[in-house]
Amino acid sequence: MANKKEQPKIFLHISEVDVSENDILEYSPDVLDKLLIDHTMSAKVRAEANDMTKTANIFWATDNYEELGKGYAYRDEITPAAITGNEKGRIIMPRVLKDKQTQIDRTKDKAEVFTPSWVCNAQNNLVDDAWFGPEHKNAFNEESIEDGQHVWTPTERVIFPEGDKQKTWQKYVTDNRMEITCGEAPYLVSRYDTTTGEPIPIMKRIGLLDRKLRVINENVETEEEWYKMAEKAFKHTYGYEWQGDNLLLAREALLYTYIEYFIHRFNEKNAEGKVIPKLDDEGNPYIEHVPKDNKVLNIARIISWNIWQMDGIKMVVPDSCHDVVRKVEAVQLTMNFFDEPDEPTQVPEPTVTPCPGCASGEVHKHNGEYCLIRDWNKSKPKNWQLKPGEDPKSSPWQKIKFISLLNSNYTEEEEETEDEE
Repeated sequence: MANKKEQPKIFLHISEVDVSENDILEYSPDVLDKLLIDHTMSAKVRAEANDMTKTANIFWATDNYEELGKGYAYRDEITPAAITGNEKGRIIMPRVLKDKQTQIDRTKDKAEVFTPSWVCNAQNNLVDDAWFGPEHKNAFNEESIEDGQHVWTPTERVIFPEGDKQKTWQKYVTDNRMEITCGEAPYLVSRYDTTTGEPIPIMKRIGLLDRKLRVINENVETEEEWYKMAEKAFKHTYGYEWQGDNLLLAREALLYTYIEYFIHRFNEKNAEGKVIPKLDDEGNPYIEHVPKDNKVLNIARIISWNIWQMDGIKMVVPDSCHDVVRKVEAVQLTMNFFDEPDEPTQVPEPTVTPCPGCASGEVHKHNGEYCLIRDWNKSKPKNWQLKPGEDPKSSPWQKIKFISLLNSNYTEEEEETEDEE
């Protein structure tokens, strides 16, 4: 490795529990921008301005940061400037590292309680037992109790049923998985136990996406095949969350997981399975094989679509439903011949109508912004027409309301897509 250019810190710090937004910014401002974007609200502002350059970010959706001043209110968007720099670079941190009072307040406000990794593992094992079938239970690990603690032992390799074309490792990678109200996404990726803060070695990780990436690492030989299959794994893994800080933590966890599994697959490891850094001529450590910059940016783009901000009950952007106020025009007071006023005309108060969906409980009738998601398999329809603010290079025909995706059964074959810069 050339000594003139130091390797970005993100690769050497990749296993740290508390992700550094400063490291991401140093590595690529574009990647941080992707992790902060809200595609639903971006589509709204682009359509309103008929300008496809407009974007909007996820917003805080919590009062926990208001004391920090301007830019940290409940409805303020989260910007790179608000979470990076010497003083702001550690504002967002995992729940386990927040002070106890903040944890209690968030539990009361949004029922924010995170699940221990052993519980996530047990439930994810049930999902896989159903997928693999009764003859292939415990495909990824076996659970046990040691000294009163729940533990698990990974299998040497994931074995797939022979002769079943619907149960191949490739089919497993492209099977859809979702974590609802995902918080920091412990059911998807398990970089650390969200209740203790203890890091989890990559070979013992138990998230739904971890399992897909483990299968990929066990079966691919080349970097290009790894990139292709990892992209499919991410496109078929979903999650949503209300609070903006949790959402960013979840997106960051998925991004770091992508980098970690690549590094683990294509670098030399010691007997414990840990990657061995190289040393340059000056004794500085660096990781020899890291993913390509454009591949990391592309995965950040996919993550920003698949892990999104939503009210899971209404399926709209949080707090976007609103009352409809209809104003009544005032009637001018008239005077009679003797300059005495006629009987004054009573002006009705403006009428206020609540959101129809909120009033009725019918999920299809909300007037908030229904969240958009990408159906990555959907082919371009015939006679498709570009709408105001849409970028034809971004496959806008794949962008649908999440509520529509839930009620649909798309069967289009998966298409190969170019990386979007």
